[in-house]
Amino acid sequence: MRKNNFMAQTASRREAMGGLAKGLEVIRAFTHDSPSLTLSEIASRAGLPAATARRCLLTLAECGYVMQSGRNFLLRPKVLELGAAYLDSMNIEVLTKTYLEDLASQTGDSAALTVLDRTDIVYVARASVRTLLRLEAHVGSRFPAYPTSMGRVLLAGLSPQRLDRYFDEAEINALTERTTTDRAKLRALIDECRRAGYSAVEDELAYGVVAVAVPVFDKTRRVVAALNSSSHSKKMTRAKLVKERVPLLQTISAQMSRELQRVPGLSLSAQT
Repeated sequence: MRKNNFMAQTASRREAMGGLAKGLEVIRAFTHDSPSLTLSEIASRAGLPAATARRCLLTLAECGYVMQSGRNFLLRPKVLELGAAYLDSMNIEVLTKTYLEDLASQTGDSAALTVLDRTDIVYVARASVRTLLRLEAHVGSRFPAYPTSMGRVLLAGLSPQRLDRYFDEAEINALTERTTTDRAKLRALIDECRRAGYSAVEDELAYGVVAVAVPVFDKTRRVVAALNSSSHSKKMTRAKLVKERVPLLQTISAQMSRELQRVPGLSLSAQT
């Protein structure tokens, strides 16, 4: 059996398109903090030889995903189509729109749904009554998982092996003076979240951000997404947020879990 699995994996690797993988790594080199990069910066971030990165950039430019300005390269709006294809194929925004809007309306703050992508959380739906937070997110926004309420909820849903892999891959740095960076403490917080059924953070991702999150499940009770409500720490304390919003979040999560059972891609992505 092991030999057959190895042969299947080897055949799969032969069929894989290395050029496509390299092109995607080039796209991922661009971030919110680094929207404009030189060829050498892109090559370094993507872990590619400069010549390979240059060929990828030329191909992406020809396809309309990248543009050049002087020595620097920038992503073009067409890149949004890649993320939009995921959302369109699963219809997540339509399924969750009413729930998130109701949650935002009831709390007077923002509500969001995220999924885990490697070491980051990715916003797949969001609603907000008003903007009070210094760190504003939108559909497609990515943040590291470890300092966020939704990230800890999603990490709590991983198998022990996948959680170990997360800690092997994640870069854990202090984003504020209150960010938990000790890996043993983070594991303890994730264990606590698994037992309690929710996670709450304050001023760990950015000053002023206080948030609480609960898991969203598929029909097998696997965690496939995280639902949160966030506010400003000057307006709402962490303890008050937990007391007032965890029951509401859990009620809405149960309703959303039933809706999201119609989205098979979420269940599959939660396993990988």
